Amino acid sequence: MSELLEQLITPEVRAAFTVVVILLVILYVLSIIWVVRDAYLRGTRWYLWAIVALVPLVGVIAYCLLRPPLLQIDRDEQELEIALKQRQLMRYGECATCGYPVEADYVICPNCKSQLKNLCGTCHHALDPTWTVCPYCATPVGGPVPGHQSRPRSASGRSARGRSASAMPAENNVPAAR
Repeated sequence: MSELLEQLITPEVRAAFTVVVILLVILYVLSIIWVVRDAYLRGTRWYLWAIVALVPLVGVIAYCLLRPPLLQIDRDEQELEIALKQRQLMRYGECATCGYPVEADYVICPNCKSQLKNLCGTCHHALDPTWTVCPYCATPVGGPVPGHQSRPRSASGRSARGRSASAMPAENNVPAAR
């Protein structure tokens, strides 16, 4: 039997076997290096994954199954995108009544029709409820409109008829004389 083995194991077969073993060892070392580098880039504990990767084949497969889905740089980029979108949304406000997103120059909420701002009786620009004078035409807010009598307003800022002035067409925004 030893003669048969000597005939089968020629120097060429030994050289081929040695090359295959060396290639497998190189592949094993490279797989450990890949696991360590990838775990580091994904922001995990790379040294623990290096120990797991020391188990041939099973360690690399376990890492591939359990690794985080995103690289750390991709996660950071996603967080920045979310922060940017939130910042863009902050340019708009929310209706205090229903939470619907509204733009800065809306006078009423398009969803629940609640009044968000007052209108200037003279120039019909939207006014912040805290303003005491219209910055567009210098008319005192809540004061009499020159040449017109103002309608009585309730505490909520709505006209006596129950509708905001902005809900009416533009030609009806001027208060009628009594």
